[in-house]
Amino acid sequence: MVLVRYFAAARAAAGVTEEKIEADSLGAVVEAVVSLHGERLARVLTACSFLVDGLSSRDLAAPLQPGATVDVLPPFAGG
Repeated sequence: MVLVRYFAAARAAAGVTEEKIEADSLGAVVEAVVSLHGERLARVLTACSFLVDGLSSRDLAAPLQPGATVDVLPPFAGG
C-alpha cells in the first residue's frame, strides 16, 4: 500500500485529502485514483507533478516501495 496525498485542485477533484492505494508504480497509482475518482481527477492529473517520498518523480514505470508516500501537486499560482 502507498499513501496518496492530494493538494489544491487535486484534492477538490478527488474529494479526499489522502487515501491508501494498492500500487507498485506511479503509473499504477494514477490508474487506480482515476478509476476511483473519475474524469475530473484525470483532467487535473495531466497538469500535476508528483513527489514520491519527497522527491520529484515523472517516471510512471518506476517501482514504488510499500509504504511510500505520493504527493499529487497541481500547479500553484503566486510566488
